[in-house]
Amino acid sequence: MEVFEQQNKRQTGDGGRFFAGLIVGVITSLLVVCVGYVGYQIQQRVESGGRDSQQVNAGSSDPEGKLSDIVSDKVDTLEYMIEQYYYKDGISREDLENGIYQGLMDAVGDPYTSYFNASDFSTFMEQNKGAYYGIGAYVAQDTERNYPKINSPIPGSPAEEVGLRPNDIIYEVEGESTYGMDLDKVVSLIKGEEGTTVRMTIYRDGEYLEMAVQRRQVEIPTVEQEMLGDGMAYIRIIEFDEVTPSQFEQALETSRGSGMKGLVLDLRGNPGGSVNAVVDIARMLLPEGLVVYTEDKYGKREQYSCDGSNEFELPLVVLIDGNSASASELLSGAIQDYEKGTLVGTTTFGKGIVQQMLTLRDGSAVKITISSYFTPKGRNIHGIGIDPDVVCPFDGEAYYGSGYDNQLEKAKEVLLGIME
Repeated sequence: MEVFEQQNKRQTGDGGRFFAGLIVGVITSLLVVCVGYVGYQIQQRVESGGRDSQQVNAGSSDPEGKLSDIVSDKVDTLEYMIEQYYYKDGISREDLENGIYQGLMDAVGDPYTSYFNASDFSTFMEQNKGAYYGIGAYVAQDTERNYPKINSPIPGSPAEEVGLRPNDIIYEVEGESTYGMDLDKVVSLIKGEEGTTVRMTIYRDGEYLEMAVQRRQVEIPTVEQEMLGDGMAYIRIIEFDEVTPSQFEQALETSRGSGMKGLVLDLRGNPGGSVNAVVDIARMLLPEGLVVYTEDKYGKREQYSCDGSNEFELPLVVLIDGNSASASELLSGAIQDYEKGTLVGTTTFGKGIVQQMLTLRDGSAVKITISSYFTPKGRNIHGIGIDPDVVCPFDGEAYYGSGYDNQLEKAKEVLLGIME
């Protein structure tokens, strides 16, 4: 399953520093004092690992690619030290094993590559079914703070009802810090049984806000449509999943039936989704040619093309912002490359890499970055984003004060100018 996900430094915290200090202290004491048989055994095992550390760092493994005996022995030693010396009880073997697997993924240094135990993977897959028990909000990564944030609340959801807003930083969930946490794991903390409440600490404009949000079944709309007057149609794509192309096609048909003379396509707050879904939608808009191509570390390319049979022939304006990421950048970038529409808003997030979910026999899985993607003109916008043709920063004070959407009004103004 291919996904465009969304956004690096991991938090060690005081507990991590304490634990590291404890290990150093234990090893030092054993080397200097060398008292007791147990101390002697640990010292010998640690020294053995130390002598071969260069080989381990170089990726020492047996011919079948398994971890070397040296690495395995060192892991056993560290596990033993935790069991014998760590000052708290209740550290399960499962927790330690999951920590090892996640540590391997973290070592890559890519926030989009992560390990899922069987429970977390089941929760992740549940999100693609169209309904779940949660608060009804899309989340993204705030790369400057390394915390998750609200990308956009779903209309009519518990998140919207309690006043959660785009760009709200999710500081804690049920008292647990979310610093550096994988987005899908943040979602698994927020979700739960229907009717229960999740406590969240939100950071907004220099203030910490405590919010209690009731979980309930949330239907996930992916496309919204309405007519704005003067022949202008408005279609918002909230995310790209399996049902989105058919919903978008229906929205286009409804708009045409209502006398559409031009279209505002709103991709603001869209975190991305399925590459197949966004390509299917691009084929309803673009001329014949390349939609996007991906390239892996071996230079192997995979191309997605359009035959141009359904090219959109009416004036088009696309709304984008800093929360438009991944698949939404793919679509807006292709529209810009072909000059099929005018982009209005602010620079997009800048995620130009592709992830794939790979499952393991025990029900766990890894999500791993496998390639970069490029727009039809060969642009890779990872870490850069796509600049709008017409810059229009969002006026949050006006929107949350009176409901006035200045970016949408600018898009209407631009579209009317093209339609004339």
